[in-house]
Amino acid sequence: MALWSGRFSSDPDEVVAALSESISFDQRLYAYDIAGSIAHVKMLAATGIVPMADAESIVAELLQIREQIDAGDFEFDTALEDIHMNIESRLIERLGDSGAHIHAGRSRNDQIATDIRLYLRDEINDISSRVRDFQKALVELGSANDSVVLPGLTHLQNAQPVLFAHHLLAYVEMLERDHSRLHDCRVRLNELPLGAGALAGSTLPLDRQQVAADLGFDRAMRNSMDAVASRDFAIELVADLAILMTHLSRLSEDVILWVSQACDYIELDDAFCTGSSLMPQKKNPDIAELTRGKAARVSGALVSLLTLMKGLPLCYNRDMQEDKEPLFDAIDTVKLVLAAYAPMMRTATVKPENMAAAAADPALMATDLAEWLVGHGMPFRTAHHRVGQYVAWCRDNGVGLDKASLEQMRETIPEAEPSCLELFTAVRSVESRDIIGGTAPAQVHGQLAFWRKELESDSPV
Repeated sequence: MALWSGRFSSDPDEVVAALSESISFDQRLYAYDIAGSIAHVKMLAATGIVPMADAESIVAELLQIREQIDAGDFEFDTALEDIHMNIESRLIERLGDSGAHIHAGRSRNDQIATDIRLYLRDEINDISSRVRDFQKALVELGSANDSVVLPGLTHLQNAQPVLFAHHLLAYVEMLERDHSRLHDCRVRLNELPLGAGALAGSTLPLDRQQVAADLGFDRAMRNSMDAVASRDFAIELVADLAILMTHLSRLSEDVILWVSQACDYIELDDAFCTGSSLMPQKKNPDIAELTRGKAARVSGALVSLLTLMKGLPLCYNRDMQEDKEPLFDAIDTVKLVLAAYAPMMRTATVKPENMAAAAADPALMATDLAEWLVGHGMPFRTAHHRVGQYVAWCRDNGVGLDKASLEQMRETIPEAEPSCLELFTAVRSVESRDIIGGTAPAQVHGQLAFWRKELESDSPV
């Protein structure tokens, strides 16, 4: 039944009703819808728009409805389309005309915009907390292995030795920016749409600032059309989540490489792996692979929201009902991945001997030799060319970079000195990179200490 309108003489066609309903997914907003309604009706009473006795009855009944939904005793009706009408119809069913006061001065347009913002505030807090926990897991793993050296990669090829903890801290830094973006998004979305009505505000003397204060918003939105038409706050959040998932996907690729037989740098706990339906020996890093796949899902949600909104004129359009499913799915996906990833990394076993063996390749220290020459006055491009010639000579003659004699090195690098032959160890290489942001133990240990302190206090960086 079209409860909210006397305009129509018949109910919608069944297919139209099925297409129109959103209660199957927006019912998760019930607590926020009720909170907004309570703040709204209290304001209606305070401004004299609604009798105080009616407002008190409405508040009491809304609290009863919330308890019923909490307990799973509330039956949602798809014929009533959405969470707003399901709650309002039950309210009117119980209170009659007194309950019908609830919708004075508002529309479902500003109501849903308010519900989503309230919901997202809590979800951002939850996701931010999970990001913090994941950062802690990475710092813990790095701290427990703070002297382990492995080859850093460029172009998926061994490039230079770095500390394993330094590699993990790169993701801690990325996650910090993710955390900061989530915080910024929460600040921007914390404005109240309620009272904007369908698009033009209301002739009733609404006190929107009172409602904003009651609901913990910083202010009422200044433009009623913007209040109901905009979903940039949802797009911004999903963009932030897509970036976060991109970071987790990149870490997943590292983890997948590290656990492969080709590297064998770490082993994941059995609880976070699966076997093969055919090959008994397999132990697959499924959490990392699924995370890599689910990153595409969250990026898809972002594209869905951008595409949904790009052609809509002001103000509300029914297309906007489709904003919730990709938004909800992105949030649920990120929370699920973070819930699995932190304990997976906490229980990972590091294999320092295998990492050290891979990092011992003297070719990884070729840059150290070039920088030694630069430190002794040679222009870098000249040094780069000379060392490149030395690498080619060693390759052509089947001699390791660290096995050539000084005379052999001087065939391509006349400026070489005996100390050049001592450059080809991974530990010396990482120790020599003692600058801010470098991989030297002194720098990395300082960063680990910094992050332990920051994450313990959970203060912003």
